[in-house]
Amino acid sequence: MITAPPTGFHGPIKRSVTIAGHQTSISLEPVFWAGLEAAAAKHALPLNALIAEIDAIRIRADAPPNLASALRSWLFSNMDENYSQ
Repeated sequence: MITAPPTGFHGPIKRSVTIAGHQTSISLEPVFWAGLEAAAAKHALPLNALIAEIDAIRIRADAPPNLASALRSWLFSNMDENYSQ
């Protein structure tokens, strides 16, 4: 049986980040912000630097998705690496 997340369901939260000297806003659910913060810590990077690296990969794609989608996809595809001890 599946259950709700321990902290419940939450809608997106908008945050401003700086990428290549330009501010942009990103809307993500709290669980994704927490995942990005954990991944940044694991990679010893500031959050903005991790997001900038993911953005650089994203814009090289043949059909780049929006940044929020790229961040969620990156987190999901790297889940084992980002959360393993």
